[in-house]
Amino acid sequence: MIAAGIGAARTIGAFVNFGADYLSPGVVHYGGRGAVVLGELDGKTTPRLTALHRQMLQFDDRAVMTGNIWGYLWSKLAYGALLFATALTDASIADCLASPAHRPVLIALGREVAGVATAAGIGLESFNGFDPAAFRPGASDAAAAASLDELVAFNRRSAKTHSGIWRDLAVRKRKTEIDAQLGPIVATAATRGLGAPLCARLIELIHDIEEGRRPLAWSTLDALAADHARPMPAVAR
Repeated sequence: MIAAGIGAARTIGAFVNFGADYLSPGVVHYGGRGAVVLGELDGKTTPRLTALHRQMLQFDDRAVMTGNIWGYLWSKLAYGALLFATALTDASIADCLASPAHRPVLIALGREVAGVATAAGIGLESFNGFDPAAFRPGASDAAAAASLDELVAFNRRSAKTHSGIWRDLAVRKRKTEIDAQLGPIVATAATRGLGAPLCARLIELIHDIEEGRRPLAWSTLDALAADHARPMPAVAR
């Protein structure tokens, strides 16, 4: 969308996963280190990308320059879907991802996004405990659970216990970015003849919280889990 508005020649892709919260003007709470990645949209290595990466290394000496920025961004969408699910509750990211009762729906949600990305020809990339191979079609439940365990460990080390999504809902009392972040997943799935029912339902539940129809509580995540447990209608292909 940015490239369409200002031109691809003026656009470079970026992926960031370090934890931080804006608290007030001039005050930012730094939660912990996370992946920082830069890449041209077409995958090429260009002088401007190399120069920008060199500058970014002053911020994080582990910053990565990649030929597959879309792989990182779609992996972040999959992880982001999990974060939106945790924001249905008032619990921490780690506690939600560690909840045995909700592991099946969280794994299914990750698989849904990974499946759409795979159908769109995206080669997903790993970062900070998120292993996309564990959520691709055919991967075992044990592999997905192991990736969730890594994400739990990553988030337990962070001083940022809750997502920015939760902060929008619980602290700032404002709408989230769910339509801009998960909406394209549902739209892309439709163009590929696929369904993304969990993402679509998650969007509805977040809107319910935004509008005061549901609480920030385990019961709201239970509603998503209940939908997952019900048989889904067949999708026409």
